[in-house]
Amino acid sequence: MGESGMIARRRLLALLSGVVLTGGEIPTLAAAAATRSKHTYAFKQVDVFGEAPLGGNPLAVAIGADGMSEAEMAAFARWTNLSETTFLQSPTKAGADYRVRIFGGNGAEFPFAGHPTLGSCHVWLENGGKPKGDEIVQECGIGLVRLRREKDRIALLAPPLRRDEALAPDLLARICRGLGLSRDEVTASRLLDNGLEWICIKIASRERLLALKPDWSVLDNTQQLGLIAPWGEGGIAFEVRGLASDGEDPVTGSLNASLSQWLMATGMAPDHYIVSQGTVLGRTGRVHVDRDADGNWIGGRVKTCIEGTLNL
Repeated sequence: MGESGMIARRRLLALLSGVVLTGGEIPTLAAAAATRSKHTYAFKQVDVFGEAPLGGNPLAVAIGADGMSEAEMAAFARWTNLSETTFLQSPTKAGADYRVRIFGGNGAEFPFAGHPTLGSCHVWLENGGKPKGDEIVQECGIGLVRLRREKDRIALLAPPLRRDEALAPDLLARICRGLGLSRDEVTASRLLDNGLEWICIKIASRERLLALKPDWSVLDNTQQLGLIAPWGEGGIAFEVRGLASDGEDPVTGSLNASLSQWLMATGMAPDHYIVSQGTVLGRTGRVHVDRDADGNWIGGRVKTCIEGTLNL
């Protein structure tokens, strides 16, 4: 290749790489490559709450993301197209071991979410994180969240409920219409919010729960529905579904945290139980709920499935 051909090739590479040429400047191939990989982060994708391989809720985690802009975080979360993507950063609050920012698949930031909390903690520990005390303390939008290791699981201490309210009769009636339920099939209902708001409906039959198909033309598509029914087989106390207009969540830590506080406070659940979630989606999610003097602990298994590098 002649000199003119080399110049043309370098200019083309520069154009593709975003390098701006001035005058007779000719970028080297190394300079163009360096421009392409300006921002690099370690990355993992984990499975949270899965009882069997790939049976839980996937989570994408960018590690050491202090230098990432909010716009980049939102764009990457939209690109992964998962229910949530998280970004591990250095803590900014006293007592925290790390900070996490949580973004949904639509690019919106959440103050708290359950499976992203467990998955992010797992990745932080797996990447050499050392807690200051016996427990791990996560900083996120709702403040500090306590976590602990339990054999092959990680558990979070359920944050306090911000709202715990009865449903208005007309709202409950509309939800029943949208789910195809008779009012007699609903045994209890509540609006709960621990950073994420859920309209929670308890029904008598697991089989009926699994067969429900929401009609979002009747329901309010800005609301999330948490449905629960008793089961009682194989040591599993309840079946849960988490529904929103953009789809069903495979396994939901925040929902189960709110449900546990409501159910235990009203005598509808024991101090220790296991939830199944994701059955309709072919998942084998298992959420372990345990109450002690500190509150309700929401736990499950986390497994790293993908490791790599994120280049932005």
